[in-house]
Amino acid sequence: MRRSKSIAFWAVVGGVTSLDVLSKWWAEAGLLPQRLPHSVAGDWLRLTLVYNPGAAFGLQVGSQSRWVFMGLTIVALGILGQMYLTTHSEDMWRTASLALVCGGAMGNLIDRIRSDQGVVDFIDIGVGGSRWPTFNIADIAVSTGAVLLALVLWRSDRREAVAVPSAPHPAEHGELS
Repeated sequence: MRRSKSIAFWAVVGGVTSLDVLSKWWAEAGLLPQRLPHSVAGDWLRLTLVYNPGAAFGLQVGSQSRWVFMGLTIVALGILGQMYLTTHSEDMWRTASLALVCGGAMGNLIDRIRSDQGVVDFIDIGVGGSRWPTFNIADIAVSTGAVLLALVLWRSDRREAVAVPSAPHPAEHGELS
C-alpha cells in the first residue's frame, strides 16, 4: 500500500507541474502581446498573459519579492514533504491534497527560478471591470489542494476527538474536593 501512496503522490505532483509548465509555455508563445485579453467565453472567461512578480493577488514585499517567495516556497515544500512522510498509506485524500499543493508550488517555483519577470498567469475571469486576479494551473492546484487538505485535517481532528473520550468530571462520581 505504501508503494501505491508514493506512486499516486508523485503522479499528481508530476502531472500538475507538467501541465502548469506546458500551459505557461503555451501562454507565453500564444497570448502576445502581454495584457491583451483573448476571449474564450465572452467577457466571463478570457486568456490574458501577465507576469506576477509577487504572490497570490499580487502581494509583494518589495524589490526582493522573487527571492523571498522562492525561499518561502522551499520552506513550504519542506513542511509539506514532512506531512507527506507522516501520512498513512491508506489516507489517499490527504496524499492527493498534499500532492496538489506540492505540484502547484513546484510550477510557480519553476517560474520564479527561470525568470525575474515573475510567475506566468493567464486565466482571466470576471465580468466587465470586475475581474478576479489573473491566475494559472498551479494556482488552481494549490487552492484546491489547500481546501482539500483543510477538510481532511478537520475530519481527522473530529475523528480523534470522538475516539478519545474525555475524562469524567469528579462531580459526576460524587468526588468533590
